[in-house]
Amino acid sequence: MAAGSGAISMFIDEADIHVKAGDGGNGAVTFRREAGVPRGGPSGGDGGDGGSVIFFARPGLDTLLDFRGHHHWLAENGQPGRSKDMAGAAGNDLVIDVPSGTLIFDKALGILIKDLNRPGMRVVVARSGKGGRGNARFASSTNQTPRYAEPGLAGEERFLRLELKLIADVGLVGLPNAGKSTLLSRLSAARPKIADYPFTTLDPTLGIVEAGPERRFVMADLPGLIEGAHKGVGLGDEFLRHVERTRILVHLVSVEPHGHQTPADAYRTIRAELAAYSTQLAEKSEIVVLTKADLLPDTGPAQRDFAEAIGRPVLVISSVTGTGLNRLASAILDLLDRLPTEPSAPAAEEARPVPLAPNGKGDPL
Repeated sequence: MAAGSGAISMFIDEADIHVKAGDGGNGAVTFRREAGVPRGGPSGGDGGDGGSVIFFARPGLDTLLDFRGHHHWLAENGQPGRSKDMAGAAGNDLVIDVPSGTLIFDKALGILIKDLNRPGMRVVVARSGKGGRGNARFASSTNQTPRYAEPGLAGEERFLRLELKLIADVGLVGLPNAGKSTLLSRLSAARPKIADYPFTTLDPTLGIVEAGPERRFVMADLPGLIEGAHKGVGLGDEFLRHVERTRILVHLVSVEPHGHQTPADAYRTIRAELAAYSTQLAEKSEIVVLTKADLLPDTGPAQRDFAEAIGRPVLVISSVTGTGLNRLASAILDLLDRLPTEPSAPAAEEARPVPLAPNGKGDPL
């Protein structure tokens, strides 16, 4: 099986930051002083607008690592107006790249501003301050020499919380040591940590599986879940949200007993955790796989007993010997092909952010 992408080197999936759009430049108060113009009038130009703060879902990113230790993000201010009716330069927008799957929350309001769930999506989260008008704008027949101008308006600012939910076609779930990392390493070029003790996977890992000419899917290896994961027990609670982004689940169950649990008990443990966390998550399409077939001389009885106990078909694989891997890849592709595809989003989508009042506090959507 050919391979694609590698593993994530350092995974950061949450960040708290402060963003501020640029302030508008002040309008100018100037008067013409030119030879041959005996009565020079007002000539103060307008201040330039500040820059806005924009988030952009950049293809190829898979972590919020850039926000670690970088909490304040400021767009440029607009420049003040100049003489001779010349406007000040506008400030540049600040475009912040984030991975697809980033959710942007307003911390003060506790609301979701935007879910950047497609590559190329963008959203303005803090709008620029407008530049003030220069005194040339206020000249009239009754006020021919105005000696005042408008100050620039402050740019919007807000405190944000960023959360990343990985976007993958397939999510691998199962108890610790069910063989998720080994399977991903066999099907893709990802190289997750593999060992014979629990919780070797501390961070989610993505791999691209090449399953034939122009056929590929993205698979995510997620940390092993244990009973009570939805309450924060073990590692699972932190990563259950990543499973929500996947289109299907591949549920791996080892032929080895997990403590006093049979394979059927292990399966039901994970199913209970998925259902406790999210009804939508529990309803996702699922392929059940009995792993580590190389540990048994004959997997037929174990496969039959397991399938009868849970009331669903079961595939058998060995990631060590390669047994059943091609069949599993074909089953994944068949299921993905049968599922309805989500409507495609535009290459670049502009989303309206929560409106902010002059004091910087927003109105709920």
